[in-house]
Amino acid sequence: MAMSKSGNHGTLNRLLRGELRAAANELRQHIHQHGGKPEQGSGSWGAWAKTVEGAAKIFGNAAAVKALKEGEEHGVKDYEDALNDPNLPADCKDLIRNRLLPQTRSHLPVLDRFISAQ
Repeated sequence: MAMSKSGNHGTLNRLLRGELRAAANELRQHIHQHGGKPEQGSGSWGAWAKTVEGAAKIFGNAAAVKALKEGEEHGVKDYEDALNDPNLPADCKDLIRNRLLPQTRSHLPVLDRFISAQ
């Protein structure tokens, strides 16, 4: 059975804003702990979220969910690339390996279910 528009938007917004905000905050803390200064604002994920919301308004939820899935797949690749960076501190790799990467990967089957329900 297809999900209602409000059901799609509610779930998508939780994926975009809740976990991504928490992940961004954890990454900011790691940057501080290692003497760096995190970038301000929502960054590329925030821009991606606005793009997905715009796509939903223009092309409908199916296009937005597909775009969101592509963004999550890109995030998985970025995390995997970071794990291969010899200069990244071990505690940062642990955060990525044990929390951020599995969390991002877990979004993919949820998005696949949305796509199948369309």
